Amino acid sequence: MATTSTATKTAQFGVIGLGVMGQNLALNINDHGNKVAVWNREPTSMDRFVLKHSDIIGAKELGEFIQSLARPRRILLMIKAGAPVDEMLKKLAPMLEPGDIVIDGGNSWFKDTQRRELEWRGKLVFFGMGVSGGEEGARYGPSLMPGGSREAYEHLKPILESIAAKSDSGPCVTHCGPDGAGHFVKMVHNGIEYGDMQLIAEAYDLLRKALGLEAAEMADIFAKWNQGVMESYLIEITAQVLTAVEPQTQQPLVDVILDKAGQKGTGKWTAQVALDLTVPIPTIAAAIDARVMSSMKDERVAASNVLGSGSLKRYTGKKAELISAIHDALYAAKICSYAQGMSLIRAGSHEFNWGISLREMARIWKGGCIIRARLLDSIMKAFDRNPELPNLLLDSEFKNAVTSAEANWRKVVSTAVDLGIPIPSMSSSLAYFDSYRSAELPQNLTQAQRDFFGAHTYQRKDDPQGKFIHSDWPSLVRKSEGKQ
Repeated sequence: MATTSTATKTAQFGVIGLGVMGQNLALNINDHGNKVAVWNREPTSMDRFVLKHSDIIGAKELGEFIQSLARPRRILLMIKAGAPVDEMLKKLAPMLEPGDIVIDGGNSWFKDTQRRELEWRGKLVFFGMGVSGGEEGARYGPSLMPGGSREAYEHLKPILESIAAKSDSGPCVTHCGPDGAGHFVKMVHNGIEYGDMQLIAEAYDLLRKALGLEAAEMADIFAKWNQGVMESYLIEITAQVLTAVEPQTQQPLVDVILDKAGQKGTGKWTAQVALDLTVPIPTIAAAIDARVMSSMKDERVAASNVLGSGSLKRYTGKKAELISAIHDALYAAKICSYAQGMSLIRAGSHEFNWGISLREMARIWKGGCIIRARLLDSIMKAFDRNPELPNLLLDSEFKNAVTSAEANWRKVVSTAVDLGIPIPSMSSSLAYFDSYRSAELPQNLTQAQRDFFGAHTYQRKDDPQGKFIHSDWPSLVRKSEGKQ
């Protein structure tokens, strides 16, 4: 048995759940001078872990784990979101004291975090924390998005700052706000991630289908793009992915991967919350739809046999010009993805009285997380210039960037349409840009229709803040017909 007696050992931090993320966070915390105790529902994997890392305390029983922790106890849950978190809290609560802190580090639904924080208040301190960065980030420095009581955060702050990624703007962690704020921010982070990944996939698709480029050529293009304004983790790994060769076939590995993308739910939550808060996020929503469409592989193959493929033609213009245009379109659309995410965080912060600093969210995403990018420096500066900025597109730097890219952006969208290459997120981003800057949209007709069939009323242009009016449309139509 590899578990260690806790009779003479006291840990400063406890971790429950020894999946890859739990193991790596435990090692990260332990490396930074905090003795760690661990417990896992399946003891065999814990025994293996403790045997390999003898300086970490492994407890055989949950009660023994609790007894090994210094007070106030600090326990990180790295377990499956949903019912398992509630079940674990019920097991832990009788053994804990009011000042003990339980941190949920999974991708939990933020309203569950709000409910749990309220439910357990006075019995223990429940704290929700988003963690981004994957396995490597967890081990060597993630981006952390904690939400809960300020007092609890201040108690946790030294440890969280020590284990978080570091950028030139400091540790990639901050107090996001009360109760569910941290998990809300992590949810939107993942939504932006969906948008960013889809936009990169669309750029890749244009390069291979419109220009017929091979993986190695595209790897060079993405590597070059990563040296400029689009420098980011996702662009960097895209270049690397495109260089990998499958050992058996000697083909580019990306070419043998089935075109079905999975999802774990946070993207869907982002879209649902955006609808609830009436915030348009078309880039992100299109990315979610694209993953759903990709999962319909058999149906798509059958449809292609009936409807034909829309991407058989090749681009006949100059290759370098289209590559440059795709770069600009990708960057402009990427800005829109971040703009939509930031607008959603702002709306959530207002709705739930969280007081989230958008500038700080950009700062803590600069290192460790999946969407880390040079662009975040510009976002920080935008909110330095105007902390109440309602949309990134209104900032002078981003306005100039997007308007400079506009001609190439339109060229790429029109080229894709002409060639039958689907670019749902890139084209949705352009529609978002055009809609957001339109002083007048056609929804005056929509409102007229709603009032005609459902008496939903409307307001007049000459009295936009005035009362709502209902018209007798059939009567007005009859009068009009009578004059003809």
